Amino acid sequence: MDEELCLLSATELKPRLQSGEIRALELAESCLARISEYEETIKAWTYINPDHVRAQAIALDEYRQSGATIGPMHGLPVGLKDIIDTKDMPTENGTQADSGRVPREDAVLVKELKAAGALIMGKTVTWELAHNQRGKTKNPRDPNRTPGGSSSGSAAAVAMGMVPLAVGTQTGGSIIRPASYCGVVGFKSTHNLISTHGIFMGSHTLDTVGVFGRSVDDVALISEAMAGYGPDTTLQPRPRPALVKTAKSAPPVQPTFALVRPPEWELAEADMRDAFDEINEALGSHADLVELPTPFAKASTIHKTISLVELSKYGAKYALNHSDAMSKEFLSNIEEGAAYTGRDYLTALDWVEILNAGLDEIFERYDAIITPAAAGEAPVGLEDTGNGAFSRLWTLCGTPTISLPLLTGSNGMPMGVQLVGPRGDDGRLLRTANWLMQFTAETE
Repeated sequence: MDEELCLLSATELKPRLQSGEIRALELAESCLARISEYEETIKAWTYINPDHVRAQAIALDEYRQSGATIGPMHGLPVGLKDIIDTKDMPTENGTQADSGRVPREDAVLVKELKAAGALIMGKTVTWELAHNQRGKTKNPRDPNRTPGGSSSGSAAAVAMGMVPLAVGTQTGGSIIRPASYCGVVGFKSTHNLISTHGIFMGSHTLDTVGVFGRSVDDVALISEAMAGYGPDTTLQPRPRPALVKTAKSAPPVQPTFALVRPPEWELAEADMRDAFDEINEALGSHADLVELPTPFAKASTIHKTISLVELSKYGAKYALNHSDAMSKEFLSNIEEGAAYTGRDYLTALDWVEILNAGLDEIFERYDAIITPAAAGEAPVGLEDTGNGAFSRLWTLCGTPTISLPLLTGSNGMPMGVQLVGPRGDDGRLLRTANWLMQFTAETE
């Protein structure tokens, strides 16, 4: 068995699994060995059952050997954030209030992954209801530093080579910031491109599915597999987007970029400011510094209003029935969210389309926005998980975003470059991200 299989990207593994050059069980054993070696230090998982993993792998191998048509994710191990329902393993939502909870059915995206042939490795660590009470996970690049936000277990599992792919969610910055801190590719899809049915809902306006991988093509592969129709009231039946094909295609012309210093730019550390200037210089005539209009300064306040009001709705049962098991911060946020008026909330919702109108004008001229994924390197310590300010605006507007591990800070830690694209044009953003990765490699 090749013990290094677990370190390959999903895109590298896919043809070898489909041809039978390697078996799903071989890859699963490689991942399990990696988890056994590093989990005590990194603590990325909240549930993993090696026997169940092996049983899935054996079934997948037998299925391929039967001659039946195999799916695009055949044999690829995937970690799932522990707010995503799975009927064959616990989903505890990061809280003692749901200890031992096993859902009756899989979340829609889990059904899609299984139909595509994915192997579900287990559940990764999240915060309390993906909102409060920091998780136990440590940064694989430096265990003395934070891995970032509530999808930290998923990001760390990929960064440590435990799985090639993992799924998380973002309500503020919980895909982009951990990807930046852990040095992997993190992709947050357009809001509602991937169904959130069967995932703990903290905010129907903001909650968005995202993924972690080792390349742009990796995140395109798993995102396309999950982008199926679900029973969400906001979704309509539609064709599955051709994310993989589009991501691999060459842009018709060299992309142009709007370099944006986001609201709260003053939070950016010196390393990130210097890197931003270097990117501007490297892209030359294909990038312009673009100032966001004044109303965008309201984004964090608008985001907070929507997030807390909707959390006060979806989290109310935990505050009422399990207050002893919940953190003081969570209970305080529920109380604060309930104190907003209906007018406050509806006004905040109105701002989403106003801000998107401003972004649409930028996207008429530029292929993508380039902006920092985080303020800088991952902070030292596990209590400070970093600031999500550089992600909130894009989550609020529902735009697709991707963090690319292109930068290194003065302490040797990774820093992500965040690309933002227009709503619903995820494939084009992924194609532009691939172009930027290649451009950067050629100019180093």
